Amino acid sequence: MAAATASKLDYITISIYNCAVAARQQFELQNLKAEFFKALGHPTRVRILEILRHGGRSVQELQEALALDQSIVSQHLARLRGKDVVVTEKEGTTVRYTVRDPAVGELLDVARRIFSRHLQGSQTMLRELQREHRVARRR
Repeated sequence: MAAATASKLDYITISIYNCAVAARQQFELQNLKAEFFKALGHPTRVRILEILRHGGRSVQELQEALALDQSIVSQHLARLRGKDVVVTEKEGTTVRYTVRDPAVGELLDVARRIFSRHLQGSQTMLRELQREHRVARRR
């Protein structure tokens, strides 16, 4: 009887431990996702990724494309590199940045579709408000 009770307690303890491990892993995954999205959370970094999705660029090329100071571009690249969103590759004396995973481009496409739908909904609402305003003026 004592052995059966101990076995049940062991099973319960292991189950609780497994739930705690799963919860911790889930939290860590959510934290990684949040940190990833924080890295994307600046318009300049999004612009950089929009450029890099089409191929590697040097800091100077990005600086010209973005019309920003080199130090600003470098700071944003450092943030993206720190979160493994972009990687570097040396070509002679030039360091080129590329998107680590092409799925980042797909993510940008999905975001564009979401915002497009949102704007379409806003435009529909605006047209309805304008229509209501015209009807109210006629009265």
